[in-house]
This record gives sequence, structure tokens and C-alpha cells, in this order.
Amino acid sequence: MKKETSSPQKRYNAFSDELKRLFGCRVHRISVDAGFSCPNRDGTLGAGGCIYCGGKGSGAFGIVPGIPVADQVEAGKEIMARKYKAKRFIAYFQAYTNTYASPEHLRSLYNDALAVRDVVGLIVGTRPDCLPADIIDLLVEFSERTYFWLELGLQSALDRTLDYIGRGHDFASFVQAVQTCKNRGIRVCAHVILGLPGETKAEMLATAGILNDLGIDGVKIHLLHVMKDTPLAELYKEGQIRLLDRDDYVGLVCDFLERLKPEISIQRLTGDGGRDHLVAPLWSLQKFEVLNSIDYELVRRGTRQGSALLP
Repeated sequence: MKKETSSPQKRYNAFSDELKRLFGCRVHRISVDAGFSCPNRDGTLGAGGCIYCGGKGSGAFGIVPGIPVADQVEAGKEIMARKYKAKRFIAYFQAYTNTYASPEHLRSLYNDALAVRDVVGLIVGTRPDCLPADIIDLLVEFSERTYFWLELGLQSALDRTLDYIGRGHDFASFVQAVQTCKNRGIRVCAHVILGLPGETKAEMLATAGILNDLGIDGVKIHLLHVMKDTPLAELYKEGQIRLLDRDDYVGLVCDFLERLKPEISIQRLTGDGGRDHLVAPLWSLQKFEVLNSIDYELVRRGTRQGSALLP
């Protein structure tokens, strides 16, 4: 299978293409773990986290925690430059809730990352209920200083699903956070999980329209996958969770892209938790094959991002 690479011929608005246009070279994200916790794990809202969240935070596998942020970025630079020939880098505060601290502490960490040579921006991942006014003021400060994205976990627009997966917040909290940030000029990328228990295809696809209406700047689409030592793993073992097969997922992603406004930046189309931690589906480990299948399916259909919105 040919390795997936971003190109102007893609039928969706790939984030990698956007970065090339803006910076004139290959730009890669470097994930860091700044030692944050989460109110859904430390007892403030809950103690177990979301049902799919592993011991390092959802999607944070491969990060080396416990060393200074600048050292993590430097180590990531070496890997990305060697593996992908990247010349510029964005520090991605990914693990857990990266606005869950005082503004002073956050400012210091963000500055440490930006001080590393060839780091041209920041991405900060957080929850919609961890954005008090003083933190938003801080994020505005950085969005005016550098290339900046705020990532907000939505996962689902249905309150019944948010309750089932243990998110600890409702959809209204997400809407309020997006509107507040957008009004302050902050770019917002929403995380969505396809294949969550109990959701119909129509309900999942309706989320695309909701994101359009909110004026979301970017979207990360995730596959529901099961990680070791999570409540979701127990449910899967007991036969209570049905996962999508690859063909169904590819079709669903294409349906979702067709319903998203073409200007929305597509920053992820699939995901996995790493070979050592993943329980299922094992096909998700073949990431480039999945991405290629999405490309091929859009070509087969003769559609692209936003096609379903055309008159």
C-alpha cells in the first residue's frame, strides 16, 4: 500500500497542506506532556475519566513525560526531522487537560515550548469546561503572538452519549466555550468520535452540520477504539460494545467530510492507541491504509469535502 502523503489533489482541506502554504515547508506537531491532570480524573468531576481514556490521557501514547517541556520538544524535533524531513514544528500540549492550571504556570510552559528553535506555533488541547475568563485571556495573548490553535473535545453532540462515556460536561458547555473563544479570535478545532455506542449514522452525521453552524475552524475525526485498562475495554470484553469495521468507518468518514464546510481544516481522519496498548479494532493500526482508503472512496464517489452542501 502506498504511503499517504498530503497533496493539493486531496479532496478535503488537509491541515498539512495549510501549514505548507503558511510556512513554506514541512511542519510537524510535536506532542508533549506537561504534567497536567484532568478534573474528570482528580476527583473534581470524577475519578475514572472518560471510559475510553487510558493511563496517559486519550491519544497521548508515544509521549515521554517527566522531563521539561523544552527537552520533550527538542527530542521530538530530532525524530520528526529525521523521519519526515520537517523543518518547522508546532508544540502540541496534548496529554490530559492543558488549561487546567494557573495562568502564570501555563504562560511559563507555553513560553518554554515557543523558545525552542524552529517552533512556530502552539496547539493546546483541553476540555470546554476548563476555560475560565483568565485562561481565555491568556490564550488570546498567545493567539496574538504566534500561530495558535485551541483543541476542544466534543466527541458527541448528544448529551445521552456524553453521559454514557463519562465526559462530565454537556453539549451546551461545548457550545458556550466555542462561542466565547471564537468571539475572542481564537482558532478552535473540535474532536469528534465516530462509532460511539448507541448513536445512529444519522445522529453522527448531524454533528457535521452542528460544527458548521458553530463556525468551527478545524475538526479531528477519531475512530472509537478500545485501549487496555479502560472501562471501555471491560464493556468490549463483555460484548456490550460493537466497533465499526474498516469499510464502514471509511464510508462514514467520507459521508462526514461531504457534510463539512470546505474551509474547515481537517486535522485528523483516524487514530489508534499504539500497538502495545490497543485492544481493538486491530485494523486501525494500518493508519496509512485507512487514509488511502478514504482518499480512494472520495475519488470513487466523485465527491469532496462540502459536496453535500452544494445546491
